[in-house]
Amino acid sequence: MKLTIHGAAQQVTGSMHLLQVGQYKILIDCGLDYEKEKHLLANEDFNFNPAEIDVVILTHAHIDHSGNLPTLVRMGYNGQILCTAPTADLTEVLLYDSVSIFMSKQEKSRKHRRGRHHGGGNTAQPLYLAKHVMDTVDRFVTIGFNKPFRITGDIELTFIPVGHLLGAAAAVLKVKENGEDRTIAFTGDIGRKGYPVLNDPETLPDVDYIVSESTYGGRMHTKGKSVEETLIEVIEKACIKESGRLIIPAFSIGRTQSLVFTLNKIFSSGKLPKVAVFVDSPMANRSTTIYRKHHNLVNEEAQQFYKDQGDEFEFENLTYIENLTESKQISNYFEPCIIISSAGMLEGGRIQDHLYNNIQNYYCTILFIGYCAKGTLGHRLLRGDPIVRIKDRELSVYATIKQTDVLSAHGDHEDLVNNIKQLDKQKLKKVFLVHGEGTSMQLMADDLSADGYEVVIPENGISYDI
Repeated sequence: MKLTIHGAAQQVTGSMHLLQVGQYKILIDCGLDYEKEKHLLANEDFNFNPAEIDVVILTHAHIDHSGNLPTLVRMGYNGQILCTAPTADLTEVLLYDSVSIFMSKQEKSRKHRRGRHHGGGNTAQPLYLAKHVMDTVDRFVTIGFNKPFRITGDIELTFIPVGHLLGAAAAVLKVKENGEDRTIAFTGDIGRKGYPVLNDPETLPDVDYIVSESTYGGRMHTKGKSVEETLIEVIEKACIKESGRLIIPAFSIGRTQSLVFTLNKIFSSGKLPKVAVFVDSPMANRSTTIYRKHHNLVNEEAQQFYKDQGDEFEFENLTYIENLTESKQISNYFEPCIIISSAGMLEGGRIQDHLYNNIQNYYCTILFIGYCAKGTLGHRLLRGDPIVRIKDRELSVYATIKQTDVLSAHGDHEDLVNNIKQLDKQKLKKVFLVHGEGTSMQLMADDLSADGYEVVIPENGISYDI
């Protein structure tokens, strides 16, 4: 077998790994590389021929794992995309949203150039269009968890639940090559135990090789406070004591559903006076419908809540915003409120309107509940920039900026290392670390190496014989 890391090598985004078994080529994930944001079309540079890929395996729906699939299809890929059923449904939503973002940026670029040059000039080109998403979705073949699926006579795939997001899975491949059986696991993104709505990650089977994410390598999640306790503390200060508004940028898929369920538990139990909650994200609304569709896959707590009290994603003081008119009306709501909107890193989406209207409001708190990549507006706010650019205006930051990791859907250093150390050490020949910043990978590698594991931090495009 030959393994080549074509994305998320010593960076977090753009996951894309090529496994070659003889002449058979398997691509695991095909994510959008956010670090190519200023040169979006650079995502076309696959360094391999898409038409020569035999099959694609998708670990989960997040755009840094799925977002370049339509480009792959547009450039000649003609095979199946294997994933779980929730992943197929959620990916479809995310990919169409990506097209909307591309088209919006193209229009903005066109207007900008028209204003500067009075017509003419190049505009930002979309990476792919809706028709390419349709072609991509047609290639999805869904597989259940823990059900071995034979890709070829010599290659078998099993999806193992890993939490993180509804439908997220580690891809475990059992390969017979030259009369010898070998196994390799691609973790995708590993979730954490006790996360709202989602089941805990399952233990992986023993393998010969593992390609593991390392997002939180070297970092530990805050201990001691639960998700509920943390949210109660922030809401009480921002909305009740200060009678202000709390804005929570949240990824529409996954983070928003876990957040809404937790707020439902807080308000339905009377732990806080009822405060108006607005979920302002059309994609979050569609995603929540998918969570309801696959309700058999949510965790036991959420299923029991549904039996006892009804829909865990609905409560009295919650409003799902349907259109732009309703979204704009939130600015005229002068009572304390909580606004949940996308995107989580503040790059596009309706969240920018809410920030534009509130970043200079002393009675506004902005609570970050997830990772923000370098170069994003979210990252600039978190590092304390006193002035930020929103919608082509430089605005002073007077709102209170807060961050918590209790709703991070990624396992921390301990979770990631234990996920590897629970495997048979005698069988495990090599650990490849991906999907993390250089320092995170090195700290995780140091921990594993000290315990006798052979660890590789791959370079982009370098092939490894395994």
